[in-house]
Formats: sequence, structure tokens, C-alpha cells
Amino acid sequence: MPARAVLFDFNGTLSDDEPIVCAIFQELFAERGRPLSAETYFSELAGTSDPEIVRAWLGAEDRALVAEKAARYRARVQDGSTLHAPVREAVRAAAAEATVAVVSGATRAEIAPALTAAGLDEVIGTTVTVDDVSRGKPDPEGYLIALERLGAGADGSIAFEDSEPGIEAALGAGLRCVGVLGTLPRKRLARAHAIVERLDAEAVRKALG
Repeated sequence: MPARAVLFDFNGTLSDDEPIVCAIFQELFAERGRPLSAETYFSELAGTSDPEIVRAWLGAEDRALVAEKAARYRARVQDGSTLHAPVREAVRAAAAEATVAVVSGATRAEIAPALTAAGLDEVIGTTVTVDDVSRGKPDPEGYLIALERLGAGADGSIAFEDSEPGIEAALGAGLRCVGVLGTLPRKRLARAHAIVERLDAEAVRKALG
């Protein structure tokens, strides 16, 4: 019987950083003459992959901009400070009962240092990033890759997500999905099977039943 897994989105779910991500994109887009408001970022772009955010706002791919975004992000959060104590406890609670993955639309170069600094890399079985997929969220590819790497089945496995694209990706992979409040209002997470106020060990244990 396949193992079950707990799969976490990164930005806004594990890492309390969506305002930081928004601010970085605002800086980069303003430098290119296409200012972006926070309202537009959260209403239209949050939850999609970095390349897709760039493509949606600038109308074309820009690998250099994505790389610069990653560099600016690392400079601000690579110390792991955006992964708060309750989140760290949640990941460890998940690892005590299931295999664990991170599935994100950010780059590995952004995610890995923060996970290491937070002491979570040792309990995470695999991390699937934008570097590993051809299609970002809301496409389920990232989740399907994570399940395959973990040798886990979708049945009995759970994803935690903070955005509509992430929820759609998890559902598309056949996963039960728990929406985490913080990035978007409750009504925008309505397609999730359940919604929690915050991600902590209690939320994970309850979801795992």
C-alpha cells in the first residue's frame, strides 16, 4: 500500500513571506516601467509560479528577472526567520506520521537555504520547485512529481495551501487540501476541503485524523 504524504506549499504557507515576495516583484516591475500594486498582486498573481507572474505582468518570459527576484529574496529570508515556530512544529508533526514534501512555484535556490536555516531540511523527503516542472500551479504537475518521488498515493495524502492556484493544483492531483488563511480571504479558499486559521501541529494532526 502506498505511503501517505503531507505536502506543503512554501510561500505564504510554510514561509510567512507573501508581502516580501510582493514587494520584490513591485521593485523589479517598477524598474522595468510596469508598476504593480499590492492589490493586483494579491488579487491576480499570488500563488502562481515566478515565471508565470513575470509572463503575466510583462507579457514575456524574463529568466534574468526571475533570477534577480530569487537573489533579492534570498538576501531577505535565507536565515529562516519567516518560518515561524508553529510552522516548524507542524512540519515535524507531519514527518512523525507521514512522508513530507514541499511543492512550490519558487526556485530551489530560494527555498533550500530557508528550510536548512529553519532546521527542516532533515525531515522533508523531497522539494519540488519551479525548476522541476514544465507547468506551474494551478497545474497539478508539481504535486504529482512529489507523490511519485515519495512513493506515496494521493488517497490519504494531504496538501496545505494558501492560494487558489495552489488549491486547484492539489485537487487536480487528487489530494485532500487544507486552505491556510493569511494570504487571501476565506472566501477565496472555498474549494479547499477544510480551512485553518494558521498552520501548526494541531492543524496537521487534525487533518491526518
